[in-house]
Amino acid sequence: MSASFVIMAAGLGSRYGGIKQMEGVGPNNEILLEYAVYDALEAGFDRIVVILRPDIVDDFRERVGSRLEKHVHLAYSVQDFSSIPAFYAIPPERIKPFGTIHAVLTARDCIDGPFAVLNADDYYGRTAFHELYQVLPTLRGAGDSCMVAYELQNTVSPNGSVTRGVCAVENGRLTRIDETGGIELLPDGRITVGDRTLPGNTPVSMNLWGFTREALDDMDAYFHDFLRSLPQGECKAECLLPVYVGERIRQGNMGVRVLTTNESWFGMTYKEDWPTTRRNLLELHDRGVYPSVLFQ
Repeated sequence: MSASFVIMAAGLGSRYGGIKQMEGVGPNNEILLEYAVYDALEAGFDRIVVILRPDIVDDFRERVGSRLEKHVHLAYSVQDFSSIPAFYAIPPERIKPFGTIHAVLTARDCIDGPFAVLNADDYYGRTAFHELYQVLPTLRGAGDSCMVAYELQNTVSPNGSVTRGVCAVENGRLTRIDETGGIELLPDGRITVGDRTLPGNTPVSMNLWGFTREALDDMDAYFHDFLRSLPQGECKAECLLPVYVGERIRQGNMGVRVLTTNESWFGMTYKEDWPTTRRNLLELHDRGVYPSVLFQ
């Protein structure tokens, strides 16, 4: 089966304080995105689409793309304001991108079949890619999708709060998802948001989704509605995949199959996450999960 993997790498990295999607972290200065590409190819995906900011396209192609292009069909998409519909007047003060729905839509011309999508600055674990690849060909229509759910306790950072899509699941189906910020791991091991303690085994989304190509038309309509709903001068609001999925579930227009994994997330939300991420990757290389060099 031909399937695309869409990697969102156009974020500003405001919490990280730099261009984290280009931060070398592997034993040969690999960036985290390269591990996602390697795992996707091993699972069977044959097309990679990377969504970038305009200011890092050339650097990415020189540092990473030139190697990856020898091993996979690699396409690029740019997330900037040029693809915003003409009916919407962008506030002059706006700097922040318009979110993950907009990111995926910028890549629609590069997608010709079922596709998966993920963040460039997260490590998802190899089994998640295999799970997605097996399910994607069974999806039918815009309202049929899937996601990989992680246990919350496997996705928190000791270096600061995180945002996760907190999920309710019944009989293998997603019934609700709430994009929840301010989730913190406390020194005593408890995981809290505000004054609530969340169970460690709470299923959460890490933005690892699977969709049919038909879903792009629905995302486009949703994004247009989102723009029309924005107050004049709004400079920060984002159109997000988990929010879109949650609304479509509530409306009865989408069913989401939930694939589970015991993999532990790690990534680079904060600068302080870099040493742990590098240590984890070196250990995976030492164990033979990855070869000494990912891509020659």
